[in-house]
Amino acid sequence: MAEHNDLGKLGEDLAASHLEENGYEIIERNYVNQKAEIDIIAQKGSVLAIIEVKTRSSLDFGSPQDFVKSKKIQLLIKAVNAYINDREKDFNEDLEVRFDIVAIHKNGESFAIEHLTDAFYHF
Repeated sequence: MAEHNDLGKLGEDLAASHLEENGYEIIERNYVNQKAEIDIIAQKGSVLAIIEVKTRSSLDFGSPQDFVKSKKIQLLIKAVNAYINDREKDFNEDLEVRFDIVAIHKNGESFAIEHLTDAFYHF
């Protein structure tokens, strides 16, 4: 596996652990619908959090969250709609869907993790 793929997988593992430590239940990882992939789908209370994980080895070219572009957001929205439609019987109708980003970057020998809630809106 290429080094950037290893870093991305590590980032997703770190994000999932971080979310669980903060009271989220991981519902699904790497859900694929057509051309879109949702990194993590997690639930905390009445919130279904759709998590895009961005991991970078440095901040030289910008923050990890800067790399979530509008095309990716549009694909995520389509994938979420398909996911919810496929599983609507599994969810409470009072469930709030929220789009989050977990931004991770290498900080020396460790990683800095930032969880951005309501990172973008459904449009």
